[in-house]
Amino acid sequence: MSKIRVNFAVGQLGKVVGARLVYGTDLLEGIEELCKTNGISSATILSCFGSFQRSGFVYLIPNEDSPIGVGYNNLIVKEGPIEFLQGTGVVCQRDGQFETHFHGSICDQNGNIFGGHFIKGENPVITVDLVLAETMEMEFRRQFDEETGANQFYPVETNKETPNQLLK
Repeated sequence: MSKIRVNFAVGQLGKVVGARLVYGTDLLEGIEELCKTNGISSATILSCFGSFQRSGFVYLIPNEDSPIGVGYNNLIVKEGPIEFLQGTGVVCQRDGQFETHFHGSICDQNGNIFGGHFIKGENPVITVDLVLAETMEMEFRRQFDEETGANQFYPVETNKETPNQLLK
């Protein structure tokens, strides 16, 4: 059996927002502005799909300089039209600013499927249908993690400084 190590927070879902991002809106900028407008600082993406004018993303590759042996490649841009098959993520805060961690899959004009970590400012939509849910009684943060050498998801219950831990 593998070693179990989990950082977590327990809370509830708050308001749910359904939206359509319209032509020219960047996916992540649109999500973050929608949260800001609705007074949401942390959220989870329940449903997200549509189409892009182009898509910019990265994915993991081996990296000997990383503490865990992996890192992201250089930005890949696929020109559209692009079918956005599905995406999911968490809307977080880092240093008082939105930082959304979002992964998705896309299909190009030839039916080739790609996916990875979407980059803010690199995914202007044709149209995207979106449902997101606010998280209550916990905060989603992105902060530097010594073990991985990168910013990671850091869920913390309200009025606590660190996540709960499960260690087995």
